[in-house]
Amino acid sequence: MPRIAVISPPFQSHAQPLSVLAGALSRAGSDVTFACAPPFAQLAEEARASFVPLTVTPNANTGVARSTSQGVRESARLEEFLGSTREGAIAALLTQSRHRGQDMLAGPEKVLAEIRGLQERLAPDWFVVDQLSYSVTLALHCLGLPFATFCPGHPTYLPHGPEALFGVPYAWPRAVRPSAGELAELRRAALGNDLAFTERFAAVARRHAPQVQAPGRAFALTSRRAVVFNYPRFSWLPKHPPSGARFLHGGHCVPPNERGPGDEWEGVVGRLKSTAGRLVLIALGTFLSARDDVLAMLIRGIRSHCPEVAIVVAAGDSAPALARFAGPKVHVARVVPQRWLLSRVDAMVHHGGNNSFTECVASATPALILPFSSDQFSIAHDAERARLATCLNPATLTEVDAGTAVRKLLERVPEGLPRWSEALRRRGPQWTADRLLDAMGSPAAGR
Repeated sequence: MPRIAVISPPFQSHAQPLSVLAGALSRAGSDVTFACAPPFAQLAEEARASFVPLTVTPNANTGVARSTSQGVRESARLEEFLGSTREGAIAALLTQSRHRGQDMLAGPEKVLAEIRGLQERLAPDWFVVDQLSYSVTLALHCLGLPFATFCPGHPTYLPHGPEALFGVPYAWPRAVRPSAGELAELRRAALGNDLAFTERFAAVARRHAPQVQAPGRAFALTSRRAVVFNYPRFSWLPKHPPSGARFLHGGHCVPPNERGPGDEWEGVVGRLKSTAGRLVLIALGTFLSARDDVLAMLIRGIRSHCPEVAIVVAAGDSAPALARFAGPKVHVARVVPQRWLLSRVDAMVHHGGNNSFTECVASATPALILPFSSDQFSIAHDAERARLATCLNPATLTEVDAGTAVRKLLERVPEGLPRWSEALRRRGPQWTADRLLDAMGSPAAGR
């Protein structure tokens, strides 16, 4: 029985899919330990894995970003980022690029010591690490420990060539098309991060593991055995150069038996469906639920153009501001059981986050995507190209646009959705776990 340590950063959108993979590895016969910050211990219990506390970054998001306890500096950066999303795509991406340069390799020596201690206590045969946890990947590289890489977002988070830069979308949806000048500015910022980050990686490696092969380009450092993409295998995605690693497109991380949220939510859905013929979920993710202006516009637009529709809104800390909309056909909640709801709603409006996108496809739920930041533009592009969803620009969104788009989704399911939904259901976390175990081979498998 292989012993595996799954290490997650303290972000709900990362820890949740990683814990599902941990559960699948456990069901496949492995002894699995889930390592994350203490607030995420419940995810290990749900996955039937052991838990050890491990915090690998001072940033955190336990489900609603603004409510998560974190430092003053981290909170200030969150507010700056949220403000930048009001200015449009490039402003948001430039803000993220600036923040990335400040903290993507926070405390590498501390993380290295903690990973060494984890290895000494648990003696796992290999690790699974989130691709965006760069300090953990660097520590495993320096210590020469075997690991597999889990990519939590779009596959181009892993640069596929020298021209590909982390933080620059590889493609854009039709509704969001920056100018050449804006793209040039973004590429300059991303290239600066790439060079500086790579040099910081090299400096840490020279100081702590001079005997180990240099890590090379920081953003491209991953396992040479297995890389898991929590994403469909679209034929047009850029091909990553051969590295000896097996690239596994698992498609999604929805558990095979989703636990119900209880009688309260059953009652909410029953009440809404008794007053309306259709049900729509609005959820902009654990960070962007703070955009109460967009949430309010979506509610007004759907109510005006789809009077027969009831709405569930995941509002985060915006819930008090949106309480005025609550009524027989609108339920506003701080957090919602999203995966469970997707089997009960007729459409969803989301931000293009990887989890929301793949969960919608797996459940064959039509979606309106409003990309704000990060890899959401690449995901929105793929969703459009595969004819899985409609995409609009949140920076120029109107009530008419929102309501009309949702009405069209309810009238006609996007034509690519049935085929891709079936394809994703044939994969998923257990498919991924079985092939990951095979790719990692014996307990002595190299990195």
